Formats: sequence, C-alpha cells, structure tokens
Amino acid sequence: MRHSLGRLRLAALNIDGVLLNDTFSPVIHAFVVGRGGTYTAETERAVFSQPQHIAGRNMAAAVPQPLSGEEALAAYFAERDAYLVDHPVAVMDGAIDLVRRLRALGLRIVCYGGLPAPHFDRFLGEWADLFDGPRYVCTNDFRPGIHEITTEVFGLEHGEALFVDDVARVAEAARDLDVPFIGHPSTFVHSFQRQLMRAAGVRHLVDSLAEIDETLIRAVDAEALHGTAWSDAVPAGA
Repeated sequence: MRHSLGRLRLAALNIDGVLLNDTFSPVIHAFVVGRGGTYTAETERAVFSQPQHIAGRNMAAAVPQPLSGEEALAAYFAERDAYLVDHPVAVMDGAIDLVRRLRALGLRIVCYGGLPAPHFDRFLGEWADLFDGPRYVCTNDFRPGIHEITTEVFGLEHGEALFVDDVARVAEAARDLDVPFIGHPSTFVHSFQRQLMRAAGVRHLVDSLAEIDETLIRAVDAEALHGTAWSDAVPAGA
C-alpha cells in the first residue's frame, strides 16, 4: 500500500458511535434516570468504554435500587434490545466513504469496540475487505485498547496510529500515550462527552465523518510527525 503520510500508518475506528450510530447513550441514560438515579458526567465516565463487568457494577451504583452488577448489565441489554426495535443500529452517514478516504492516503484500517466480533460482521461485514489485520478487535478485556491495538495487534509505535472515538475516556488514554486522536462525540442531548473531550485537551473534534477529510488527516499526521499531537493537552490528574 502506498504511504502518502509522514508518520501515520494506521487508523483505528470505533464501531458504535463512529462507524455505527450511538445506541448506547440513550439506553444508559434511561436506565439511570428511570430508576431514580442522577445522570452526570461522572456516570458516563464510570460506564463508557469500560469492560462490561465494570460497566454493570457502575450502572448499579448509579441508581438507588438494590442491583448487582450482573443484574444491572442484564437489565441494560434487555432495555437496549427493546430500544433497538424503534431505533435500529445503522451505518453512520459517510462511514464507508471515510474508510475509503483513509485507505487512499495509505493507512491501514481497523475497527474496534466492546462487543464481540459478530456485531462487526452483522453491520459492517459487507465492507470487511476494506479493513486490515483482524479487521475488528473486541476490546472488552482490555479497554480502551489503544496500546494493545497499536503495539500488539499491528506492531506499531504509539505515534503511528490515529484513533477516532466518541468517548472521552478513550481520548484521555490516547493523550497519556501521546497517540493521535480525533473526537466524534455523541449528539445525544444528555451526553457529556463533548465537554469531557474538551476538558481532556482534545484538539480535533468533528460533528460529522465528512469533516475527517484529507486536510484534517494531513494536519494530524504533521502533528504526529513533530510530536505535537497533544502538546497543549491537559496533563493527567490536572
């Protein structure tokens, strides 16, 4: 594959919230407020992009009802199934065009997320040949998975991979590893992810996948080449 970029070699794209629509935030919000809890930025931080057993435990802790983590997780997935009847999973506008655009710049592409691989196969399998390596990496056992995907799956250095995600917790991990990052926060009305990304120092925030164009990718690549991807970021613990 022809490389036309200076530093970047891989684009890792989150599945739910980037390539597919966000069908998690509305259900988590309804789960919490429907049981008398208060939905806050800290709620999202405790639940989003966590291994499922931790997310379940933290969802249980967010409501005043006596629930175990396993009970909370089971109830959440049942409620998500009901939600999907009227709000089905769909490929985001511009998602496949984005993959093709990134490939045209010489990047390898991988998709990742917390659900098992059949989730990728069901909704993106039609375009599986556009993805590289394992095509999809389930990160449930090592979330958020930035280090593992970059160094273990693809054998690259941290600065050679670009991650695109909708969750600030992933952005914080990218910042701590000095991994290039583009934020695509949820447009869900109760979401805190945009403000959390700004607080984390995310420089590149987009509202649509069409905004991740060649100009932006080359700007991110130049930052990666000069080691300035996070030069103005808020340090961990600040």
